[in-house]
Amino acid sequence: MSANFSFQSLAQCSQTKARAGIFITPHGPVETPRFMPVGTLANVKTVTPDQLRNTGAQMILSNTYHLHLQPGERIVAGGGGLHKFMGWDGPMLTDSGGFQVFSLSEMRKISSEGVTFRSPHDGQIIHLTPERSIEIQNTLGADVIMAFDECPPYPASRQEVQLATERTYHWLERCMISHERQDQALFGIVQGGVYLDLRAEAAQSLAKLDLPGYAIGGVSVGEPPQLMAEIVRTTAPLLPPEKPRYLMGVGTYREMAIAIASGVDLFDCVIPTRWARHGTAIVQGERWNLKNAKFREDHTPLDAACPCYACQNFSRAYISHLVRSQEILAYTLLSIHNITELIRFTQQIRKAIFSDRFTQEFAHWLTVENVEY
Repeated sequence: MSANFSFQSLAQCSQTKARAGIFITPHGPVETPRFMPVGTLANVKTVTPDQLRNTGAQMILSNTYHLHLQPGERIVAGGGGLHKFMGWDGPMLTDSGGFQVFSLSEMRKISSEGVTFRSPHDGQIIHLTPERSIEIQNTLGADVIMAFDECPPYPASRQEVQLATERTYHWLERCMISHERQDQALFGIVQGGVYLDLRAEAAQSLAKLDLPGYAIGGVSVGEPPQLMAEIVRTTAPLLPPEKPRYLMGVGTYREMAIAIASGVDLFDCVIPTRWARHGTAIVQGERWNLKNAKFREDHTPLDAACPCYACQNFSRAYISHLVRSQEILAYTLLSIHNITELIRFTQQIRKAIFSDRFTQEFAHWLTVENVEY
């Protein structure tokens, strides 16, 4: 690991593989386990950087694919790099653009060289390779950058997934050659679909490359919850214990708790702000639709125990009114609360790991159908 980065596990659960640690980056520490808000276009939707800091956010994400299309990495670099451009001085991560490219199934063509796709903005033909993805991310300047990978859909045949997994590994090798900045940590991504043996082989192969960190990708793409749990339980322990482990695109209470029990450290998901824009609050793991009639005259906070700006200053009735009136403030308040909620959940787990009470305090969230931790 570069001298600019380090990871240390500070406490370990005695009954699971859950751990509490600290990931040091050039822009500050990240206390793990930790939920990371998503700022796709260099902005966590409806929330200012100051409001974001007050949620307890330490590390946030931006999206290589979207920033490349708009406004373009050259403009971001001209503004002083991603941190200065968006006014965020904490740690940042950019994904490779792989997931976004492969989700455009009718607009792209894959080869061993890379992916050719048509821009949804202006129809321009764009060729994205591992080298180009790294070049864009180097230009954007986030602390952590992700290797370009192929994310197979669900369901997919074993042959399709095996090809995508092998291609992901070869693309990672090319990313490693292209990456030169010592102030950015390149993470590899484990693919393998729902085939546990392919996941295990991929994890073991990537572990030998001694990267600064590792991610588990290709989950939460439609597979049943028990399969996701099995994938994470199989894969995470095979990744180097002295490096941070990141589960991509996951952010519900149950998903995070089960993954933490398997040894995962970092999470990201768009649901806090996406649900907020649909008038939905996350309250102690439940989804509340603020349009429901029962909230119209409820003058209590969303969660009296929550320290966020929304809960400390406004009632359910008021936020329900804003949602029904389609006032932008509704989306800001709900985003602030939802982000705070998920970060608090991971902070509470961290505290429980230090006192070795993780399984007792979070037992409710550690089961999914027939899978128990």
